Amino acid sequence: MYTEYFGLKEKPFTISPDPRYLYMSEQHREALAHLLYGISSDGCLVLLTGGVGTGKTTVCRSLLEQLPENTEAAFIVNPKLSVHELLETICEELGITFQKKEKSVKTFIDAITNHLLSSHAIGKTTILIIDEAQNLDMDVLEQLRLLTNLETNTDKLLKIILIGQPELQEKLKSPKVAQISQRITSKYHIQPLSENDVYGFIRHRLIIAGGGRMQFFSKNALKLAYRMSKGIPRMINMLCDRALLGAYVEEKGVYVSEKIMRQACREVLGEDVPQISQPFTKNFFKAVLGAVLVVFLGTAAFFLLSDGAGSLARLTGSDSDLPVYDPNPTGSVTEETAADNSKEINVRPENQNAEP
Repeated sequence: MYTEYFGLKEKPFTISPDPRYLYMSEQHREALAHLLYGISSDGCLVLLTGGVGTGKTTVCRSLLEQLPENTEAAFIVNPKLSVHELLETICEELGITFQKKEKSVKTFIDAITNHLLSSHAIGKTTILIIDEAQNLDMDVLEQLRLLTNLETNTDKLLKIILIGQPELQEKLKSPKVAQISQRITSKYHIQPLSENDVYGFIRHRLIIAGGGRMQFFSKNALKLAYRMSKGIPRMINMLCDRALLGAYVEEKGVYVSEKIMRQACREVLGEDVPQISQPFTKNFFKAVLGAVLVVFLGTAAFFLLSDGAGSLARLTGSDSDLPVYDPNPTGSVTEETAADNSKEINVRPENQNAEP
């Protein structure tokens, strides 16, 4: 709706896991590196966790685009499956044929094993990626452990990547799945974005959408987006999308002010939003009041210190401030002495050149 108004090719702030829009913050780069390492190493199980909306699925989609040519992948997005359904889905994803009339666990395992051995023989690596893995039942996790036992004398035939929310870590601490926890060779947890990364995230998505280097958001609008989203990419997308729509409706130009962003936050989050900047009148009043207060306190301190110094001098009787009376002055100058000295001073210059 607003893309043409802002001169964009497409909507920049959607919540779909499009790998083109993946902002490579330091931690997202590390997360992707952990996944790639897990695939290429001798291990068989990799774990990627993070809070809701932190970009786990987008990282996974980016991984799929960077897989080597000799790699085949099965990607399961709905892990709420029984053991039979899990094995059947793996077969469908990898293109494994099986007898549909015979859907026993043994039938699926035999078919998967034969396929993995054939792929390994021609130098292929097979990986299984399970998103939202915190929803896996205990019996399904146990079946995954059994799949990791498929191996040759030197190599594992199947690499498994589990992607899920922090609850997955708690589930894997259970004694019931201790054996699968011990087989995790690489793990990484994605945290929310920092403030600078939020600004980079928004700028990156606008550039990908065709916005170039234009500044669509004021500084306070960006600060508000960071504060209210708590650095979660999905929330950032929702807030910025609503803010751009608000600027389009109000026809405020290609610019999102703090006011528009605050309204977008109220609509998305349904709660009061703190104000980042104070109105000019309030700031000016506070500045003037502060200056007057500083001058008043400084003046009062000056007079107090000055009065205190005089009182101290009177109490201590300082010689520099009080006159001294000497009843018998030594070497005091009388009027006669002063007159004689005057005559002596007047005469001396005339006799300075006289010979002795």
